[in-house]
Amino acid sequence: MSSGSAALDRRLPVYLLLDCSGSMAGDPIAALEVGLKTLLADLLDDPQAMDTVWLSVVTFDSMADQVVPLMDISEFRTPHLAASGATALGEAFELLSERIHDEVRKTTEEQKGDWKPIVFVFTDGEPNDGWEESIAEFRSQHSAEIIACGAGAEVDRNTLKRIGDQVVFLKDTAPGTLGAFMKWVTETIGAKSKSVGTGGNVKAPVPEDQRIVVVQ
Repeated sequence: MSSGSAALDRRLPVYLLLDCSGSMAGDPIAALEVGLKTLLADLLDDPQAMDTVWLSVVTFDSMADQVVPLMDISEFRTPHLAASGATALGEAFELLSERIHDEVRKTTEEQKGDWKPIVFVFTDGEPNDGWEESIAEFRSQHSAEIIACGAGAEVDRNTLKRIGDQVVFLKDTAPGTLGAFMKWVTETIGAKSKSVGTGGNVKAPVPEDQRIVVVQ
């Protein structure tokens, strides 16, 4: 296949929204960064993922930032993550909406658009900006499948249910738990990359680790 035609292949966009607020400082943020590196290595080992998955990282603390634009996983470089500040989840969803609008290819008369994006939202606490309106507006657009993942005792499951189409709860933010979580994220992306074209929503695989529970 020529590079010109390859550029028009349908992509599976995956956006990772990662909580980098001050409560993630120390071992949790370091484990999250290591987990990203493992996720990338595992996806690069999956031929189907290599053909379809494009990846972006949006971090949020007191503000939101797209630290890695949507790109082919073969070109992806793991960003350095640092923890500080508050939890501006609403701003993260406003930024996500803009980036999906700009980065995800739409269907035209000449070509089919990308597959529906998957968004993984990871947080270890409650958002403290005006998140409700931003998330309600984003969800009303039906522009992505959202998997909301909360870690630790400070997370309100009802909040997660307002954020995600699916909800996952992690027992804590210990490095082992976060490592197992990122492995599960990899498995979920891999399952979706194999199922694109079937028209069904991604169903997260059942976690093998008891520290991770799919609650919705």
